[in-house]
Amino acid sequence: MASVLLYHVVGDLTVGKPELVEFLETETVESAIKAIGESTESGIPVWKKRPQKGGIENSESRQQRFLGILNSMDIVAFLAQDWCLQDQEKAMKTPVSEIVVPNNSLLKQVDPATRLIDALDIMKQGVKRLLVPKSGAWKCVSKKFSILYNGKWLKNIETNSSSSKLGSLNRPSSSNTNCLTAKFCCLSREDIARFLIGCLGALAPIPLTSISTLGAINPHFYSIEASLPAIQATKKVPQDPIAVAVVEHTPDGHDKIIGEISASKLWKCDYLAAAHALSSLTSGQFVMGVEENATSRSPPDVEMNSAIGGETNGGGSVRPKKFSSRSIGFFSSTVNPGQANGRSLYRGRSAPLTCKDTSSLAAVMAQMLSHRATHVWVTEGEDNVLTGVVGYGEILHAVTRSPSSIAH
Repeated sequence: MASVLLYHVVGDLTVGKPELVEFLETETVESAIKAIGESTESGIPVWKKRPQKGGIENSESRQQRFLGILNSMDIVAFLAQDWCLQDQEKAMKTPVSEIVVPNNSLLKQVDPATRLIDALDIMKQGVKRLLVPKSGAWKCVSKKFSILYNGKWLKNIETNSSSSKLGSLNRPSSSNTNCLTAKFCCLSREDIARFLIGCLGALAPIPLTSISTLGAINPHFYSIEASLPAIQATKKVPQDPIAVAVVEHTPDGHDKIIGEISASKLWKCDYLAAAHALSSLTSGQFVMGVEENATSRSPPDVEMNSAIGGETNGGGSVRPKKFSSRSIGFFSSTVNPGQANGRSLYRGRSAPLTCKDTSSLAAVMAQMLSHRATHVWVTEGEDNVLTGVVGYGEILHAVTRSPSSIAH
């Protein structure tokens, strides 16, 4: 195991992280859209209200108050419902408690002295956020003296006076934990990945090994045919990664990926426009940004009062704007020269991130982090035949593999 995972602790990754501001279940969809735009991994933790009691809240009750993680896909799917499209103002004022999928296991509170290898093991079990106390007593002591591993105290530490002092400094007693000030920061898997990509040399040879050799390709992905209604993609959304591939069937029976409907692609889009498109377009139209000229399949322009991304007039009211497949917000305005049947293609940031099975783990990590994505699709051949997906879960498993277990 690379020493970087053993000698670094979670507290090292909290330096510079802002203090957690709890997003409560009573907040509205409109507030959630703004909060998600400033979040990582296109989602925000949602909390129940703290009981009106005095004193400091313990970790058990805090864990129980965590409700789940609300992501951009949840919101767009909600806004795409018929009643939401008809009464957008009411939909935007809906409390997020009616939308978020309850899952208390997506977040876990850990001590700042928890080793990084321990944190990775926790996240490999499905945890997406780590809640870390921001204690004034935490001074980022040298990592090699941290004595937590796999939730247990290491037994092979020396018993001399200096070691005892270090042990007492790093060991979080129950009384000390309960007396911590109620200040926390939240670490995401993206935070972990950004730290790891700065330590690639210490993780060698794993980062330069292909994702296929590391077994980091997940063949169990969700997909939808391009001719089907886009709204059907919201009926079978996986939890990790939160993405559905949009594919076209090739003559030889394979699936060619042309785009995706995912939380990361919808992260900073115009949510109301995206909801309209999701309910009106096919999956292929949605991801390709197609505008058809004078065809029966072309969705009509719709007057809509968008509270997100809309223009305001001098009086402060929202000015109605036209809806089209381009107005979603994640399409480039560049017209593809290869137009067919009167269609103009707007790809831009809607194009899916892809790699080959021979790509190195480091290359895939860099791809994900540079695009703020949660996954990369794995393809083969010039036709981009879809064979799998690599997400944060697969990366965490690959990073913690022993180099001796890699088959060459």
